[in-house]
Amino acid sequence: MHNAATKVASNHLNRSENRLPDCSTRSLHRTSSRGLWRRGSIYQFRVRVPVDIRISMGRTHLSRSLRTDSRTEAMRLARMVASDFEVLFEEERAKAGLPFNSRIRASVTMDGTVLGTITGRSRLASYEEEGGCEASVQPSSPTLSTIYERFLADPTKKRSDRTMLAHRTTRNVMEDVLGASTPLRSITREDCRELLEILRWLPVNLRKKYPDLTVRSASELARQDHRIATINATNLNAYMARFVTMLNWAVQEEYLERNPARGLQWAETTARQDRRKPFEPWQLQRIFHAPIYTGCKDAQTGYAEPGEVIADGARYWVPLLGLFTGARLNELCQLDVADVRDVDGVACIVITTSSLVGTIDKTLKTRSSERIVPIHPTLHDIGFMAFVARKRKEGSIKLFDDLPTGARGFRSVAFSRWFSRFLISAKANAPQTCFHSFRHGFRDAARNARIERDIALRLGGWIAGGNQSETADDYGTGYHPRILFEAMSRIEFPNVSVGHLR
Repeated sequence: MHNAATKVASNHLNRSENRLPDCSTRSLHRTSSRGLWRRGSIYQFRVRVPVDIRISMGRTHLSRSLRTDSRTEAMRLARMVASDFEVLFEEERAKAGLPFNSRIRASVTMDGTVLGTITGRSRLASYEEEGGCEASVQPSSPTLSTIYERFLADPTKKRSDRTMLAHRTTRNVMEDVLGASTPLRSITREDCRELLEILRWLPVNLRKKYPDLTVRSASELARQDHRIATINATNLNAYMARFVTMLNWAVQEEYLERNPARGLQWAETTARQDRRKPFEPWQLQRIFHAPIYTGCKDAQTGYAEPGEVIADGARYWVPLLGLFTGARLNELCQLDVADVRDVDGVACIVITTSSLVGTIDKTLKTRSSERIVPIHPTLHDIGFMAFVARKRKEGSIKLFDDLPTGARGFRSVAFSRWFSRFLISAKANAPQTCFHSFRHGFRDAARNARIERDIALRLGGWIAGGNQSETADDYGTGYHPRILFEAMSRIEFPNVSVGHLR
């Protein structure tokens, strides 16, 4: 008895698992047996068109009315229709030059009939003439380029300028590799795996170094010549993540049934905490004792040569602000003069996208990036507020108006390139360090000062983690500037000497 009951339960489970996925018009249909659907009291037979012939057939599903309300009769008729559809699919594969099952196709007789009905497209037409075939017609698939246009123009999505720029860059690469005019539904999992392999060998600064090469050609060149620097796994996965985001949107908008690139990422070989490191004390000493701080030939091309000129502007102050605020490079480079102001009696840098003077060029990475950062006592001591006062007196709008905006409107781009050269000239360059290393160092300094974790996260504009929910964080207006200043005053860099800057 126990075995019999187990067998019955197993059969029920198998039947349940073998049913087709639920239909969108669930209120009008009720599932019965495999492939059978009931519209009202009349049974229908419905089957998916195989993926390899959907485009050639122009359909995703085929269904046929069985014209009976008897379940027993419907199950018998369904077996006949299923056989007809199988022959139809093999005929379509043969016409398209695809591999087909010759045994199934062999059931077609010399006069083109199968089980007394007509095969191929004429057979499908005969169903439609009977009024019983309700094929789910697949509209012509929009191209990759068209879908990208609709995705980027979707008014329901709020994206920063930087995010839009990243998506456009990704779009250019994807359209180059996969083809802008490629029907979206024709992109397969294998295509996406090939894309991942191509991105694996994508050269750094592709368009600048190889403006005349396609992405495929440049990738193949780098694969053969290992002297060519290629993007790291983090950047590679960022490309794929943005592509997956677009395809997920296409699935939601019903342009696709599934995402062929879902889950495709290159395995990281470097632990997350090791991708970027804080500057070592010896690096910081060389940075802040370089000619630009002690005296250089001039602040432009002669910044690396000893001289009598003390630099001013972005090249002098942005690294110091990076050290003593932990702010992101773009957050500093885009500051208005008005963003340095008194907040409840405390001199602060206000990091925000809004502007008191009407500028519209500021962007932030995340919502939590918007914050106030009290000015560190050391910055007061070495004259930062005097520099701000001078810029205000001159009528400057931007604090670092000596930085060019660049083709895409980001002042940080030009500074980032200069800072890379500066590290080399100061002999302070080392693997896994860059301007962002200041941010890592600030976080370590906050830990060493035993600053409460939540306050440290607020100062640096990191997303609050742990057991706190975002809803709880939305309550109130945050810490008073005096509390933040007290915490900021405890942050020290004992191995860095900036006394010569006073």
